[in-house]
Amino acid sequence: MKGKMSVYYDEEGDFLEVSFGLPAEEGTTEEVEPGIFITKEIETGEIKNVGILDFKQRAVILRQILGKLNLKFPVDVVIPI
Repeated sequence: MKGKMSVYYDEEGDFLEVSFGLPAEEGTTEEVEPGIFITKEIETGEIKNVGILDFKQRAVILRQILGKLNLKFPVDVVIPI
């Protein structure tokens, strides 16, 4: 994935959207898990967008899992809850 990444969070709807590079010229969106959507460029298959419903609830679970794994990331990610 080349280009910039943008993040949008709708607090009222508790929806997180992360976009990568330029928008897809022709894309297709599928729900890969309940409440998790991925948009891909049709021609290249490149992921252009990820959307997550009920983000805060999912973030708590993810934080618990990652805490048990003791992984180190190149950046600090803070999820306000």
